[in-house]
Amino acid sequence: MSKSKALAFIIAALAYYSLFSSSPKPHYHSLFLSSSFSDNASVALNLRTLTRRPHVAGSAANAEAAAYVLSTFSSFALKSHVVAYHVSLTYPLHRSLVLTPRDSAKPITFALEQEQVGDNPYANEVTPTFHGYAKSGNVSGPVVYASYGRVEDFVGVNASGAVVIARYGKIYRGDIVKNAYRAGAVGVVIYTDKRDYGGDECFPASRWMPPSGVQVGTVYNGLGDPTTPGWASVDGCERLSDEAVELAGDSPQIPSLPISAADAEVILKTVVGDVGPGPGILNLSYIGETVIAKIENVIGVIEGEEEPDRYVILGNHRDAWTFGAVDPNSGTAVLLEIAQRLDKLQKRGWRPRRTIILCNWDAEEYALIGSTEWVEENREMLATRAVAYLNVDCAVSGPGFHASATPQLDELIKQAAQKVQDPDNTTQTIYESWIRSNNSGVIGRLGGGGSDYASFVQHVGVPSVDMLFGGGYPVYHSMYDDFTWMEKFGDPMFQRHVAMASVLGLVALRLADEEFLPFNYVSYASELKKSAEDLEKEKLGHGIDVSPLIKSIQDLYKAAQGINIEKEGIKGALKVREVNDRLMMAERALTDRDGLSERTWYKHLVYGPSKYDDYGSKSFPGVDDAIDNAKRLKTKESWGHVQHQIWRVSRVIRHASLVLKGDLR
Repeated sequence: MSKSKALAFIIAALAYYSLFSSSPKPHYHSLFLSSSFSDNASVALNLRTLTRRPHVAGSAANAEAAAYVLSTFSSFALKSHVVAYHVSLTYPLHRSLVLTPRDSAKPITFALEQEQVGDNPYANEVTPTFHGYAKSGNVSGPVVYASYGRVEDFVGVNASGAVVIARYGKIYRGDIVKNAYRAGAVGVVIYTDKRDYGGDECFPASRWMPPSGVQVGTVYNGLGDPTTPGWASVDGCERLSDEAVELAGDSPQIPSLPISAADAEVILKTVVGDVGPGPGILNLSYIGETVIAKIENVIGVIEGEEEPDRYVILGNHRDAWTFGAVDPNSGTAVLLEIAQRLDKLQKRGWRPRRTIILCNWDAEEYALIGSTEWVEENREMLATRAVAYLNVDCAVSGPGFHASATPQLDELIKQAAQKVQDPDNTTQTIYESWIRSNNSGVIGRLGGGGSDYASFVQHVGVPSVDMLFGGGYPVYHSMYDDFTWMEKFGDPMFQRHVAMASVLGLVALRLADEEFLPFNYVSYASELKKSAEDLEKEKLGHGIDVSPLIKSIQDLYKAAQGINIEKEGIKGALKVREVNDRLMMAERALTDRDGLSERTWYKHLVYGPSKYDDYGSKSFPGVDDAIDNAKRLKTKESWGHVQHQIWRVSRVIRHASLVLKGDLR
């Protein structure tokens, strides 16, 4: 078929569907939310099945879980398939931790084991406690306490040649290790402090972490397979050598181990002087094994009837450090509940306007690997076709709704929350409870690297959402995050799971079905205006001029108002399509091919992770990095780089406003 004939065919098809489309489809959306469509028992069964055994990435148990998700997707009439990658993962071969108090020649050897509680028959399959991608080595040094391991926690602390002990709770564990290394430490142990994770009673009697409980996790500071930075780990691909991976700078430079509150208490007594006249000596030994392992993303597709080349993507990861009832399989159960409801809608005659893709990622816990490899492999397709990405990870750990998003989706999230009953207060909606809660309905931003939205937002520039009920929970990443904990404390009636499926699914349906994409860039411009004003209030001096940034945001605000007005008078399928493309592509315009300085994989110049906490989200991260560098170096050139970064952000925001206007200059 010639290009002219192909174009004529597309135009004719769009015109036909504009006449006979039933979108928007409020009847189907109401059905999706109805009690007859939800299924608490099915949610519970799916979660029980997924969490029966520990299923760390690369294990046989995780492959079994993938097969279960694939079978379930297929039973719901989704076109389903598996996308496999072969990636670099690490597992522990040897671990030891020995404390020698200063006043005693008798060393204390720690067992480094979590106590089995309850009657879980598969507890013996839990992988020994370790840090993913931890550096192998045998180190020894005096113990130095560094609180939460933040940059400020090392101020005035002499960590040179020491083994640092720090507590979980404020920043990403990989940044704790990095900060300790920069302070001169030779090793790190990170513990679960009772003040943050414990209570008078512990699991299984209560929700709190037992004294022997250990939070495991990765300490790698990059995203995706370390051996394929920026490209997908497909068969026969180029891979970096071990030496090149280490030189890339994202791998930890000193050994580390996670430990329990009980073990930490013994070690800390030597620091404060309760045992001996001074700090004890810690010997930390860790040997890890690096393997190229197969991981499996499970993909289910409902093809759009009118715009099959526009994708609304929902995602959740499947792999867990142990049983993973909260993290991540509460999210997997929600994803399967949404799939089941969409199947019921299809049986009633519904077809989405745009394609809906459900993705169950693998190896998220190591470095967001499954989603990152998929995004890197499909980068060009996603850049031109992805409408939005909706993420759910630790979907349910308790009461209280939370959401984070790129700002053009704020209103859509709030509207969806107004349609769903609060599972913990049936007299009001989730939205009403949310705005009366401690976070007052505030929507967070997705600059951090905490879950699978990162590649979509920060590498490609896809509008994205992340939602959950509960937030932090005490048995995170431990062997006690199992079905029993969820059934007793996280969501006994599985009503929060059902409610999460309702909110997230409704957002997906509106994005998939509405004629005009429900994006509001006025919210985006307002958010950026506040961030720019905060930057201006810093009064940086050194000739720094924030006015280019403020001017570009003003232009974005006008363009956002303009496209909202323009939508009201538009008729015709091609014009609708053209406006939607502008709404979809404006987020892409906020990325830059060169990425952040020294963090080039991160392309988004407006939202990105904090330089010192991968979990933290920063507005204008490149500017923030440059300011931090300039304050440290105190040179004219370094302050000039701050101004350069302000200009860079100003330019991408101006590009976004031009995309919204649809004008060539």
